[in-house]
Amino acid sequence: MKIAGVHHRSIGRTADGKGARILDQRDLPWHVTWVDLRSVGEAATAIRDMWTRGAPLIGATAAYGMAMAIATDPSDAAMARDYAMLLETRPTAVNLRWALDEIVAAVRALPFEERGAAAFARADQITDEDAAMSAAIGQHGLPLIRALHDENPDRPVNILTHCNAGWLATVDYGTATAPIYAAHDAGIPVHVWVDETRPRNQGAYLTAFELAEHGVPHTVIVDNAGGLLMMQGRVDMVIVGTDRVAANGDVCNKIGTYLKALAAHDNGVPFYVALPSTTFDASTPTGADVPIEERSAGEVVLVAGQEGTVRITASPAANPAFDVTPARLVTAYVTERGVSPII
Repeated sequence: MKIAGVHHRSIGRTADGKGARILDQRDLPWHVTWVDLRSVGEAATAIRDMWTRGAPLIGATAAYGMAMAIATDPSDAAMARDYAMLLETRPTAVNLRWALDEIVAAVRALPFEERGAAAFARADQITDEDAAMSAAIGQHGLPLIRALHDENPDRPVNILTHCNAGWLATVDYGTATAPIYAAHDAGIPVHVWVDETRPRNQGAYLTAFELAEHGVPHTVIVDNAGGLLMMQGRVDMVIVGTDRVAANGDVCNKIGTYLKALAAHDNGVPFYVALPSTTFDASTPTGADVPIEERSAGEVVLVAGQEGTVRITASPAANPAFDVTPARLVTAYVTERGVSPII
């Protein structure tokens, strides 16, 4: 990822190697702030309170959080306690559980004195693997955009995305944005319609920020504008990320994704879901079996801007954070292994 023209990853080890350094997404797009996490408790807070977010990046943060916990207390009892604490922070994103299981599996058979170093080593591998998977997603998704440009070579390919599934949601490159960056870097003209993505505005705050830093043309739109743009023929494809894909291919993603899929289906616009294989959950039969996180009503009634936070309604609010898009509405899944109509 690029910030002011300089390449960064969204997470890595602290300078002394004993913690994790993350980009605090709460300050974006107004300020770029890096935070050092020094304990499993701080990692849990960062995940729960969305200093860091996005299914793959949640997994990487949890991996480092578990490594910090094991380095502090490598006992089996402490591992079980800290595993449970991290697991409950964000129940919908399956990468969280996967990463925790990977850390535990890497150290379980080792003597206590070796567990801390092994846990950090596996966390480092998880971050490297995630960056590589995102890069591969970009290369597999690139031909989809190239084909659309070949059909209409006199104008940019117009792509609509929802929420943030970019490098701010992964270790690098992103999932849904990886093909966009690959196309832009290959000289294919693209333009991105960026859903603002209420209530936390991840599109307006995060996706728009990273696209701007990479030099990709884009326009922020209100969430409900996508259907009209598709009806007017101003969207060539929709590509989104996901927090979990069930065994039958149902897609759990940021609230509002289902409505975009319905609009795309009604208007004959291809609807793609980009994900690393770690986000596929074979143990969950269908989308109806995914726990839907209900977040604080404060995220709905309060809106943060450059000048501060304002309350926009005096009424009660509900805040389901995710919805489920049925597999029948998905044109294809783009993973590090390729493009497939079935997961």
